[in-house]
Amino acid sequence: MNLAGDLDVVSFARGLIDIDSTTGREGEAGAWLARFLHGRGYTVQEQPVADGRVNVYARVDEAPRLVFSTHIDCVPPFFPSREERGLLFGRGACDAKGILAAQVAAAERLREGGERRIALLFVAGEERGSDGARTANPLAPAGVRYLVNGEPTDNRLGAATRGVLRVRLHADGRAAHSAFPELGESAIDKLLDALMVVRGLELPADPLLGRTHYTVGLIEGGVAPNVVSPRASAELLFRLVGEAAPVRAALRVVEGLVSVEHVLDIPAVRLHTVPGFETAVFPYTTDVPLLDRWGTPLLAGPGSVHVAHTDEEHVVVDELRAAVGVYERLALLLLSSAGS
Repeated sequence: MNLAGDLDVVSFARGLIDIDSTTGREGEAGAWLARFLHGRGYTVQEQPVADGRVNVYARVDEAPRLVFSTHIDCVPPFFPSREERGLLFGRGACDAKGILAAQVAAAERLREGGERRIALLFVAGEERGSDGARTANPLAPAGVRYLVNGEPTDNRLGAATRGVLRVRLHADGRAAHSAFPELGESAIDKLLDALMVVRGLELPADPLLGRTHYTVGLIEGGVAPNVVSPRASAELLFRLVGEAAPVRAALRVVEGLVSVEHVLDIPAVRLHTVPGFETAVFPYTTDVPLLDRWGTPLLAGPGSVHVAHTDEEHVVVDELRAAVGVYERLALLLLSSAGS
């Protein structure tokens, strides 16, 4: 059994997975983590976020130079853990409670080896707006050099991640009886015309991350089948390969048809890598851009993003156990150059 002290990473992960912490419900999981880490001798600080939800920050007795971080929350729907065929299933098994367990186990190994310059930061709200990271960023400790963020990377180091730009397109029309459409003005028609224009836009590309792409995730509009629609809207999410400004500029072409509301903007990120670790580029977005005061960022974690957010979310148990060693080795290499 792969232990860090008496901490079994699988049992710890299952204990956390079995607490429903879908976004907005992180309070119980945060309290559970704070109690656990306090019981292991960490100095624990609960950073209030909103509605009883907290970030959990835990440190040893020296000023931290390296911080392991990931998120407490998960996407819905919640389902509890089970272990079969060498796989650990459950909501958050790979995104990101298994990762969190591996980071705690790695921190325990480092403490056992005499390394005290480490801390842990587990945030709320990553899956919807990153309000936990926004709360944590100004609270970064002085002197911290490295942030090792956890997301499912198959235990590879991330070389870069995409950003996101989320926008809502709002169309206004004039209601009328559908027997006399000429008396009205269809907001849905305007919205559809705008979406067709967006489909033809030339969007930015990057040699490492590829071309910007987007999804029309939500469409709403109209009041009844026999009424010319007075209003309509659509929500689009662009996966950025750089800053949002070029995409914002490209969207101006639809402003004669719709108004553009900018909801969320997180840039793409280039990440620090270390020789001797396999690297990869990932198309998703993380909390890293919103934790820029926490040091040079790295990204790694067990599990595959292809099963994250699915009804069969899982992590390979051997990969989860191996992640403890990956985090430990990475931390030792980074801290060897971080100074006292």
